[in-house]
Amino acid sequence: MNHHFPLPAGGELSLLRYPRKAQDKLQAWEAADEYLINQLATLELDTSAQVLILNDGFGALTLALHQYRPYSLSDSRISELACAANAHDNQLSESWQNLSSLATWPAGDEAPDVVLIKLPKNNAMLEYQLAQLSQIVTPTTRVIAAGKAKDIHSSTLALFERHLGPTKTSLAWKKARLIFCTPDPKLKAATLPEPVAWPLDGTDFTLYNHANVFARASLDIAARLFLEHLPKEQSGHIIDLGCGNGVLGLMALVHNPQAEVTFTDESYMAIASARHNVRHNLPKAEARAHFSVNNCLDGVASDSIDLILCNPPFHQQQAITDHIAWEMFVDAKRVLRSGGELWVVGNRHLDYHHKLIRLFGNQTVVASNPKFVILKAIQPR
Repeated sequence: MNHHFPLPAGGELSLLRYPRKAQDKLQAWEAADEYLINQLATLELDTSAQVLILNDGFGALTLALHQYRPYSLSDSRISELACAANAHDNQLSESWQNLSSLATWPAGDEAPDVVLIKLPKNNAMLEYQLAQLSQIVTPTTRVIAAGKAKDIHSSTLALFERHLGPTKTSLAWKKARLIFCTPDPKLKAATLPEPVAWPLDGTDFTLYNHANVFARASLDIAARLFLEHLPKEQSGHIIDLGCGNGVLGLMALVHNPQAEVTFTDESYMAIASARHNVRHNLPKAEARAHFSVNNCLDGVASDSIDLILCNPPFHQQQAITDHIAWEMFVDAKRVLRSGGELWVVGNRHLDYHHKLIRLFGNQTVVASNPKFVILKAIQPR
């Protein structure tokens, strides 16, 4: 099923989410993307204008503006892959430049003339990005953000004004709203917020979390249950799949001193946090730790892994969905050795056990509480 993103002057792009298949019924853009593109069309920019795009979900903004050869900055590897796949579908060359969320932003002679922002899900990420922008924008830079009207509050506008300058909003259109901000040269460039740090209960460890990491401010309750029941004294190769800040993999390194652990996540900030947490808390185990920004287990050899630990997300950007968990389980089935195990924690109501039985032909309840359950599936011999 193709979805067609409308462009000014009657054009359109064929856009799908990524990964494909299970998501083909989900639209790969929202009204906020349309609102931004329509607004930009009124500015009559020269094609030599430097354009910086933040948080493009699946390529709608980047591809609609491909003629400007924009910088497209994202914390999501899946978003990067979606943009490339949609460019291929629309027979567009990859004229943009991807920047990860922790990369160096264009400044000086390459400072952006226009900055387009899709509002991220959390204010911590927005504040981090606005602090970054304060270091590179000029008084003539046009800053336009977009999001769902219900997600734009007075506190959102206050962040823009504190970091950049005078800010106003548009009227709502299709339940979306724009934010217009004029950089104030009198404002001092902001210092980037430091990662949040907190102690891990029952250990001497401190966990550090970049702005866009899930459960950034404290240990999430599903992971807390999982930590009480982690496999111990395993050898071979373990993967912390969708690792976030890496807390499961970190403790897997502790409890399995003969094993190697790979931390993988689609978020650049998650992997940076996990890497720092191993280096800070278990420097002697660094040689056994590996880190990968990846879409699930792309590129991991089949029949090569002994144990996978997974606390899967149940959303992608603003959409609540279980397709990512399904892809994680399918990838796990492919890469596990004969007799290898997948351990999953999730809300009881998500019924992951049905998915595991469908894939592996088996599943066992390891532990549970009123809200969460830990399940184990074994690769058939």
